[in-house]
Amino acid sequence: MSSLLLALVFAASFAGFCALSLAMDRHSEDVFGRGSSPGAWRRWLQLGGTALLCLSLGASLRATGTSIGWVLWLGALTAAAVATVGLLSYAPRRFHWIGSAAAALALFGFLLYLLLAALH
Repeated sequence: MSSLLLALVFAASFAGFCALSLAMDRHSEDVFGRGSSPGAWRRWLQLGGTALLCLSLGASLRATGTSIGWVLWLGALTAAAVATVGLLSYAPRRFHWIGSAAAALALFGFLLYLLLAALH
C-alpha cells in the first residue's frame, strides 16, 4: 500500500468536496461575501468536484484493492467531509485557497504516481 496513494485519496476527496461546496450559493456567499454566487463557474466546479471524487475512488481502489478500497474511500470521504465543514465554519476566507492547494496536491500526486509507476 503506497502512502502517496493514501495521501492522494484524502487530498482529492477534500478538494472535491471544496469544489462542490463552492458550487452552492450559500457556501459561495460564506467564502466570497454577501451577494456573490458561482454564476458561470457552477458547472465547472461541479464537474471538477465530481472528477476529484472519482480520482479519489480510483486511487483508493488502486492502493488497497477492490475489497478494502471501497471502505478506505468511504472513510476518506467521511474525513474529508468533516474537514470541509470545519474549514467552512472556522476559516471561510481561507477556504478556496486551501481547497485549491488540496486540488493541486492531488493532481500533482496523481501525476507523480503515474511517473513512478511508468519507471518501474
